[in-house]
Amino acid sequence: MDKSEMIQSMSRVGRCIDNGPMEAFWGMLKSEMYYLRKFYTYEELETAVTNYIEYYNNHRYQKRLGCMTPLEYRQYLCNVA
Repeated sequence: MDKSEMIQSMSRVGRCIDNGPMEAFWGMLKSEMYYLRKFYTYEELETAVTNYIEYYNNHRYQKRLGCMTPLEYRQYLCNVA
């Protein structure tokens, strides 16, 4: 299997643990970007979300990842393995 593939969760209905990380990400996106601006077009919103995701993955240091960005942390894990 390719490392970039996602694996579908197979937990039972009503088990929210699989959704937690995604809910946390959308909460951060809304509080750090969405609620701070007013968007007048769909294209403006789409560009802002795309830019935030690029910022989040490549430039936003996260304490829980040892003060690394998600991309740096992934590269670190690949080198350790």
